[in-house]
Amino acid sequence: DILNRSFATPYDREDIYRAITAIDDGLNYAKTSVWEMDVLGVSPDKPMAEMADLLLQGARSLQRGFSVLKTNPGEAERAANAVRKTERHVEKVYRRAIAELFSPQHYANDLAARRKDLSEDLRPLLEPDDKASCDSVLKGVSFVMETLKRREIYRHLSNAADHFAHAGDILHDITVKSA
Repeated sequence: DILNRSFATPYDREDIYRAITAIDDGLNYAKTSVWEMDVLGVSPDKPMAEMADLLLQGARSLQRGFSVLKTNPGEAERAANAVRKTERHVEKVYRRAIAELFSPQHYANDLAARRKDLSEDLRPLLEPDDKASCDSVLKGVSFVMETLKRREIYRHLSNAADHFAHAGDILHDITVKSA
């Protein structure tokens, strides 16, 4: 009973817990994205930078919304809407990035320009008789590996935005319950 009174709050504790969990999950996806970029040797590209900037905007909106929840519920509601809007923008960037990443023209145009050549690392795995054939296969495998790495990072950034949007939904629910 003393413990319950010590943590008195005008808000539903379940809502607080759900919001904290959603924010934590979003932050974990964002941190995992950075960690995987480092471990997998993937340099940031324009879609990653756009999604990261949007995630920062969403996180700031969440911070603003929760900080004014008690004193200015209208502003908290606007912040909740901003977070959800940010998630929709991240999804647009994600879809555009995936479409570009898997387009045949992207493969043709960017193989030499953007892709780290893993040919020498992969050569011992193949070793066919024809060197030209081997080089072609190695470049293709290298491109596929790079594409899958980038797709994984894009997905994690998108998942981070989904969790932030969920926290925004919870913020909205709290403002409605408090009205």
